[in-house]
Amino acid sequence: MPAAKDSIERAVLAPSAALSQDSSATDRWKAWDEFLEATPEAGFMQTSWWADLRSTAGYDHFAAILKNHGAILGGAVVLKYYPTPESCFYYIPDGPVLPADEPAAAEVFAALLNAIEDERKSERLPISHLRIEPRWARLPSFVSGFRARPVLGDAFMEPRDTLCVDLRPTEAEILAQMKPKGRYNIRVAQKHGVTIFEETSEKGVAEFLAIYGETASRHGLNAKPPDYFQDIVTLLAPLQRCALFFAEHEGVRLAAALIIYFGRRATYFFGGSLPTRRHVMAPHLLHFEIMRDAKARGHQWYDFWGIAPDNDPNHPWWDITVFKRKFGGAEFNLVRTADYVFDAASYDAYLSRK
Repeated sequence: MPAAKDSIERAVLAPSAALSQDSSATDRWKAWDEFLEATPEAGFMQTSWWADLRSTAGYDHFAAILKNHGAILGGAVVLKYYPTPESCFYYIPDGPVLPADEPAAAEVFAALLNAIEDERKSERLPISHLRIEPRWARLPSFVSGFRARPVLGDAFMEPRDTLCVDLRPTEAEILAQMKPKGRYNIRVAQKHGVTIFEETSEKGVAEFLAIYGETASRHGLNAKPPDYFQDIVTLLAPLQRCALFFAEHEGVRLAAALIIYFGRRATYFFGGSLPTRRHVMAPHLLHFEIMRDAKARGHQWYDFWGIAPDNDPNHPWWDITVFKRKFGGAEFNLVRTADYVFDAASYDAYLSRK
């Protein structure tokens, strides 16, 4: 049964890293992370550790958590982005997280928006808009007033279409559901003696950046700055939330992948490969071995993160998507990025700067 509106308790948590000495706040953040981990539809970008990571790049955050008799019903970690020193907007990547029951979800969503509105009124700067990127397959009827944004419309949005390989079957069954060329290329790499290993040292980060940077340049993509990846490895590797994997042939590292671990999923977040020695098919073995490792760690899905639409060969991710599809898997299409405008003039200025 849905919770009655007057029984929904609202808690607003300030940035988690700043309250590391506050045991009660730490406990509340821990409870939120555990709730997310147990919720199949939740994503790692709603965790306190991801919010702490983004704070290293200057992004503030707060959390609005909704409860009923002490049990968490849902909520959101809201990031605060500053496109200019005079402007700000709210961003909920991978969220909000709501109950599966739609009437309960409607009540929690309304309470969440009220909490966000209260926070907005206390801000020093005007808040142009609230951006949401929930992991929903469809937009519920109770979500209204939001504007859908075009895919890759600006720099502050994440992929909404992905490909996931089910790791629960046997290894033989995982191979069988791949495309024939995918299985063949894995065997080719094995015959050539390609080796796969994990390394998160400074040398590993430098090697990853070199391979990733070359790949982004080759495909005409805007590369993330080096600090972004250095912070991920520095902060998340000790928490066992990320790993760097490499494929090597005769002492030369040919491909790399950054993996994020959360809940049921191991996510291929970023990576790439060099154009040399393509005949040894190193990237194919790299991802197969990462899948085997993720399965051994207890994860149920290998998430390839972002793919291009089937009918758009001009999409900047097209070539990368062709590679990912060789591993089979199921396609998941999430609702589009959506904005709720608070300040029309500030929002128009934001769009003009993209």
